[in-house]
Amino acid sequence: MVIKGIKTPKDKKVAARKKPATPDKQLREYEMVIVFNPELAEESFITRLNDISNYITEAGGVISNTLKWGKRKLAYPIKRFSEGNYVLTQFQLQPEMGKEIESKLYISEDILRHMLVKL
Repeated sequence: MVIKGIKTPKDKKVAARKKPATPDKQLREYEMVIVFNPELAEESFITRLNDISNYITEAGGVISNTLKWGKRKLAYPIKRFSEGNYVLTQFQLQPEMGKEIESKLYISEDILRHMLVKL
């Protein structure tokens, strides 16, 4: 369709460039590394780790692997700590839930750093 010599954006090429919407039930693969406070008691550490795992599963995710790396030295001091307790978690989750998990982790005082990566 031409209006005053200008093509309208209803061109087939424009429509073909748009990405299809992802279905809501499609799960993505994620990997998350969490650095916990090294002074956290073992019981509290396990409780916090279970809380995060429960939140992922309640959000419809599936945890495939959790590895506790133990205490390791940090590259630079974070909140006056020179070491941290590292945990690696691999899971599947709906894409929109990733930001919610990160917001929960930012709030926690027991977590020094975290990194969530889409695989």
